[in-house]
Amino acid sequence: MNNNLKVVLFGFLLWLIPFAVSALIFPLRGLDRPLFESIMSVIIVIWTVFFSIIYLTSKNLSGKKGHLLIESVKIGLIWLAMSIVLDLMIFIQGPLKMSLWDYTTDIAVIYLMMPAITSGFGYLLDRGPA
Repeated sequence: MNNNLKVVLFGFLLWLIPFAVSALIFPLRGLDRPLFESIMSVIIVIWTVFFSIIYLTSKNLSGKKGHLLIESVKIGLIWLAMSIVLDLMIFIQGPLKMSLWDYTTDIAVIYLMMPAITSGFGYLLDRGPA
């Protein structure tokens, strides 16, 4: 599979899986908001780590030692942007109708974990064995 296609596919799944989980546990948001937010953060971390490992250790990138940090920052920012754009279609334009400020402070900030996680992996992979 082409690397660009992987980035887009993994980015879409990285948005879809947490969205599906949030839909399943949405009643918890009203009952115990901190627990809901914690679960969603953990879901995003787990899947970001999973897709980062798969992408950054793939055969097609293994020969690019020294460039993985740049690649990992790039995919993290792409995944961040994809998640926000897909969310905006539902939360701003779509059925949930949140204000942009509410969306940004309630949801979008969590997505900053994506480039933080991917960048950390890229840095470690570029360094090689300790």
